[in-house]
Amino acid sequence: MDAEKVVHTGGCHCKSVRWKVVAPSSVVAWDCNCSNCNMRANTHFIVPADDFELLGDSGKFLTTYTFGAQTAKHTFCKICGITSFYYPRSNPDGVAVTFRCVDPGTLSHVEIRHFDGKNWDSAYNQTECVATANAMKR
Repeated sequence: MDAEKVVHTGGCHCKSVRWKVVAPSSVVAWDCNCSNCNMRANTHFIVPADDFELLGDSGKFLTTYTFGAQTAKHTFCKICGITSFYYPRSNPDGVAVTFRCVDPGTLSHVEIRHFDGKNWDSAYNQTECVATANAMKR
C-alpha cells in the first residue's frame, strides 16, 4: 500500500451526501459476505474516523440502519438509498468507505480481499481487516 495519503472525495448517487477522506491512493478493500453487505454488493476500505469528514449539510440526508449486534451503523442517503460509507462492527473507531463511491481520479489501485462476514466472529480474528485500518493511523 502507498504510504503517502491523498484526499479522496465522494458520496452518494444523487450527490446529497458528500464527504472527503484522507487515505492512500492504493487501498485494500474488503468484500464482505454478511447478509447486509452481500445484498448491497458492498466492498469497502476502512480509515480512522479522524480521516473522514462529511461535507456541507450532508448529515441531514443520512439515515442509519442497525441489526444483529447493533454495533455497525449502516448509513445511507434518504434520497437515493446509497450507502457510500458506514461505521463498521469490525472497527468501531473507523469508517468503512465504499470504494465505488469515491470520485474518479484519486484511487490508483484497489486490492480486493474477502471478509467472511457470514462467520463474523471467527473471520474477525483470522483476517487483517482491523490491522489494515490501524496501519493507516501511523
